[in-house]
Amino acid sequence: MKPPASRSDDPPSEAVFAALDDPACREIVGTLDEPMTASEVADAASVPLSTTYKKLDRLTEADLVAEETELHPGGHHRSRYVTAFDRLVVGLDERREFAVSVERDLAEPERQLLGMWSELRRET
Repeated sequence: MKPPASRSDDPPSEAVFAALDDPACREIVGTLDEPMTASEVADAASVPLSTTYKKLDRLTEADLVAEETELHPGGHHRSRYVTAFDRLVVGLDERREFAVSVERDLAEPERQLLGMWSELRRET
């Protein structure tokens, strides 16, 4: 079965491979079965909090994790992290180079909004 062609919104393959090559990043992705704060992720993955922040940044840059902001009255907003994909497909592109295609459940409007919000935050 041939992998789907890369879409323009797929993350750079190198960023995905680098993130998934990191055992702490893989552990973090494995713990994100629901939205969690960085502190909750650190506890669940048994990774120091300072390292967790670095790994979450790396995973966010690779579009494997998204940061969502929980708004609270009074301005004490809280970031929660969620996986930003349902499935990754690794294959060869038309130049016979490795490519990653990220599959997201487009039926979930929340994930679409989360993706747009993450992209907006990255651009600002």
